[in-house]
Amino acid sequence: MRHRIKGRLLNRNSTHRKAMFRNMMMALVQHERITTTIPKAKELRPIVERIITLAVRGVKSGDRTKELHARRLILARLGPVAKATFHDNEGEPVEDKAANNMLNKLFKVLAPRFADRPGGYTRIMKLTKRRLGDAGETAIIELLKEGEVKVQASEKKAKASTPAPAPAPVVVAPAPQPEPEAAAPASEATETK
Repeated sequence: MRHRIKGRLLNRNSTHRKAMFRNMMMALVQHERITTTIPKAKELRPIVERIITLAVRGVKSGDRTKELHARRLILARLGPVAKATFHDNEGEPVEDKAANNMLNKLFKVLAPRFADRPGGYTRIMKLTKRRLGDAGETAIIELLKEGEVKVQASEKKAKASTPAPAPAPVVVAPAPQPEPEAAAPASEATETK
């Protein structure tokens, strides 16, 4: 029986794993694209998508109390990381008030972007480059852009394997053959000898 063994442990205890996913989620929301290992990316995807769905639901409702409730649910799941301010590469805080911390970016930038989308906000692309040190397989996990459509791998294969319909074969009628002349009667054939 497989009771209570859902998910990957990633060789970490539960508190380390939870903190790692919070930090990865914050990096993904801030930069909208991060490089990590394939198992970490696959475990991060449902966590990020649930958080974005909460934000979308809070914004779409139009009700201030529902948006406040969604903010509080996200704060409960993310903890103090949610209020952390984002910094640029030089270490200066981001000037844009709509994207200066995780909650603001979720509710003012990402939720309106994904408001009409019923899920599937992220994409995982496997990289051929291996991680230095342990040669772990790496992948990029990123948030989709405005109006971008996620293409399933099975759809790509179906399009590639289904060739364009061949034109119908052209049937050419055989050319009429001239009828052989009727053979001369046998009596005439013997007289000519």
